Amino acid sequence: MNGTVVKNQLIFDFASGILGPAKSLFASTYLQLNSNASKIGSTFEDMLGENLLDNENIPTKNLKYTDCINSKNPKSESNFRDPVTNFFGDLNNLNWKQVYKGFNEFTASIDDKDELKLIKMDPGVSVPLHSHGGKEYILVLEGSFCDEYGEYYKGDIQINDQKIKHTPIASNDTGCVCLSITEKDVIFFGKYGSFLNLFTFIKSFFKQK
Repeated sequence: MNGTVVKNQLIFDFASGILGPAKSLFASTYLQLNSNASKIGSTFEDMLGENLLDNENIPTKNLKYTDCINSKNPKSESNFRDPVTNFFGDLNNLNWKQVYKGFNEFTASIDDKDELKLIKMDPGVSVPLHSHGGKEYILVLEGSFCDEYGEYYKGDIQINDQKIKHTPIASNDTGCVCLSITEKDVIFFGKYGSFLNLFTFIKSFFKQK
């Protein structure tokens, strides 16, 4: 699941403007952090732009360049902030919730069916073996982590489905901070799997309330 095709599909869907708020923020941050992904995104945007120009059935509108500039909110490189900082603010000032020792998360307040959250793991901390009922998207913002499938550094993404079981472990040197989207609940395995799944079920029940 975690291959080039599925990553490119995410980029293409973002360039097409069909993603919801959570995945749009995820994809825009990915493009901002990963230069290779950004190049692919630019290619897709050029392709889609050319297709739009070739469509004679879409009415055009005459605009001056000043119509495309919002003078009330000027942007410059000096005050540019990445999408995550624009949305969440300073990550150091967030009210992080400790799930267990060394593992903290912050769930975004966003009107979307996909759950968007930040995850912060201290050096060497791991997540028990698990999979997901739907897709899981992970983007490394700081530090790195590894699992059964490789190592992931700042700007790397991992996209998993229910067929993937893994045990993420934060770097012993830096720990990691990640942006995460989960379409459905986590499914745990191993010695404490039943207990953790019960806890997840109870938490999701109260979240719906």
